[in-house]
Amino acid sequence: MAEARTRPAWVEVDLDALTHNVGVLARLVAPAELCAVVKADAYGHGAVPVARAAVASGATRLAVAVVDEGVELREQGVDVPVLVLSEPAPDAFEPLVQAGLTATVTTRRGFEALAAAACRTRTGARAHVKVDTGMHRVGAAPEEVATLLGSVRAHAPVEVEGLWTHFAVADGTTEEDRTFTAHQLERFQQVVAGLPARPPLLHAANTAGALAWPAARLDMVRCGIGMYGYAPSPAMAEGAGPEVASVLACLRPALSFKARVSEVRELDAGARPSYGRRRPLPERSVVATVPVGYADGVPRRLFDAGGTVLVSGRRCPLAGVVTMDQLLVDCGPGSAVASGDEVVLIGRQGTEEVTAEDWARRLGTISYEVLCGIGARVPRVYTGGRR
Repeated sequence: MAEARTRPAWVEVDLDALTHNVGVLARLVAPAELCAVVKADAYGHGAVPVARAAVASGATRLAVAVVDEGVELREQGVDVPVLVLSEPAPDAFEPLVQAGLTATVTTRRGFEALAAAACRTRTGARAHVKVDTGMHRVGAAPEEVATLLGSVRAHAPVEVEGLWTHFAVADGTTEEDRTFTAHQLERFQQVVAGLPARPPLLHAANTAGALAWPAARLDMVRCGIGMYGYAPSPAMAEGAGPEVASVLACLRPALSFKARVSEVRELDAGARPSYGRRRPLPERSVVATVPVGYADGVPRRLFDAGGTVLVSGRRCPLAGVVTMDQLLVDCGPGSAVASGDEVVLIGRQGTEEVTAEDWARRLGTISYEVLCGIGARVPRVYTGGRR
């Protein structure tokens, strides 16, 4: 079993599962290209190994959130097109151009900064223009896109390779959600129709859009959460039609979060472990200490939310509040758990499984936040696939 060398806590990433997921999604959206979203250290999975595995299994492009993430990929020899998903700050355009990344541009100021960086480095630059069709986060207003693209003629080193937008509720299942997504797609298509020339790459669909909105697949889709083995939302998982449900059923979570027991003690009924002495043990029980805590991405509120971990193939509750570096597990009366035994926080052990979606449901959040929240000091180890 792969694990960290110096710390008895680690994240295990199954690159075979990730490869499988990318293949499922690439086949679904073909002939559209699949752009693998590897921002935020590939949602906590490790950007470089994930990027390599994704490209080897069908992704033709990658996407990141910030320039530094793209530069890291280039420094590690990843040479496929990499799109930066938001317009960078003016001083970030030069390293973007030097690394051969593709910029998202939403303003005239952005085009001017990109062109200036291309001139200084004597290098051509590529850009995708993002359109705000209703997400209202970043993007050019639909009525401004034609003027913005017209200004590019003054910036010879810049090639506008793509035009794109982002859906706000493509994972929704209500009539209101579906109506709004259809409206966003229609507005985007109207923008395209009003341009004198169509950019080579049009893209609108995230994982949810790629699954539920075939008309939105266009020339490329940007898949993030689906690539890592999760549905975009519980609502989509529970309310999907047969075709979408069959695809979701094929996806396999790629990440497990594991640790090893560091100490074991038997405590009397009524003992109140951990800070705050929040809850008494209902009976005499074996309590295990596990060297992982909220600094590693295990939220303190997981205790109050009734979170469990897997020990010896059984779900065991937390025995007290999660601390910065450790947590306590109520393993039950007479448990034979011993120091060094494996504890699974997220993943499978025996016939039981705890998923990031289980945590998200308890914590009132989404699986994305759970996965991205696992701390950088938890070592990542990899099984299967290409690294």
